[in-house]
Amino acid sequence: MRKENVKVIIWGLGSMGKGMAEVLLKKKGVEIVGVVGRGEKVGKSMYDYLDVERGDRKDIIIGEYQDVITEKAADVVLVATDSFTRKTFDKLKFILEKKINVISTAEEMAYPYAQEPELAREIDKIAKENGVSVLGTGINPGLIMDLLVILLTGACIEVDSIKAERINSLSPFGPSVMKEQGVGISLEEFNRRLEEKTLVGHVGFPESINMIADALGWKLSKGIEQYRAPIVSEVYRKSPYAEVQPGDVAGCEMRGYGYVDDELKIEMLHPQQIEPQLAGVQTGDYITIKGIPNINMSIVPEVPGGIGTIAMCVNMIPHIINATPGLKTMIDLPVPRAIMGDMREMIKED
Repeated sequence: MRKENVKVIIWGLGSMGKGMAEVLLKKKGVEIVGVVGRGEKVGKSMYDYLDVERGDRKDIIIGEYQDVITEKAADVVLVATDSFTRKTFDKLKFILEKKINVISTAEEMAYPYAQEPELAREIDKIAKENGVSVLGTGINPGLIMDLLVILLTGACIEVDSIKAERINSLSPFGPSVMKEQGVGISLEEFNRRLEEKTLVGHVGFPESINMIADALGWKLSKGIEQYRAPIVSEVYRKSPYAEVQPGDVAGCEMRGYGYVDDELKIEMLHPQQIEPQLAGVQTGDYITIKGIPNINMSIVPEVPGGIGTIAMCVNMIPHIINATPGLKTMIDLPVPRAIMGDMREMIKED
């Protein structure tokens, strides 16, 4: 077994980064050796922002990225900041050039070849030059609407079409996700932002659809079609990072479609909102595969998005450390699994 603990740096101590830190503190054979933050957090203890007592642990002072991330300072950096490959590229480049592996929560990084092929190739090149690996993952994209779908097709001789539906709660996510989904704004502002193309909604349909198509050997015949619609609340709602008055927007309903030879093959439905139970909405994850045989899967309630994203990033740490250098996706690595033992036992010796 590896003697040294697996060393982790966390970049971003928002809702996801905070959750990852709290999970890592409970795991065996792994330690947090640095945290990158900004603004008023810099210079303060990591434990000031966690729901975990420091106890007799060594204190971790939040610092600027250039001070915390030095060459080979850790085995992996968990980057929990942006949603988009282009916005997170400079961070990834900096880390990779310090010869450290990376796991990013950026949704587009789950399959960056879908929308940023040139940047994806550049990331792959930088990683290989420095002998390290980089992965984008999370609950969705990363698992529920793509990897799990692909896994289920393994029991099929033929696949005619795929439909993935995720009805989930946005409540655990932070301010950036709330802004992307339009949570808390008026219907008028939602529609205005739709027209201006400044309302993102769910980030990940092109990534999930392309991941599935590439895994199955389908060639998409045209661009991914995406549609966004507001979910208007009839009741007052409040989550840790958002507040919605009756008549305002509680979330966004997304639809995505992928075509092969101009025939609809991959359909995705994804209504997301805060506190859905207040509107009588039951969350759940559903996958329908038409083929030989037909497969129908339902998970009720949903796999929680916040906990799931945190778990995916933590549980993929050994796999990205063990991986050959370069840009990886979830279809390149061993399937994720919970780490209940000593993380050091999962690391391959050089």
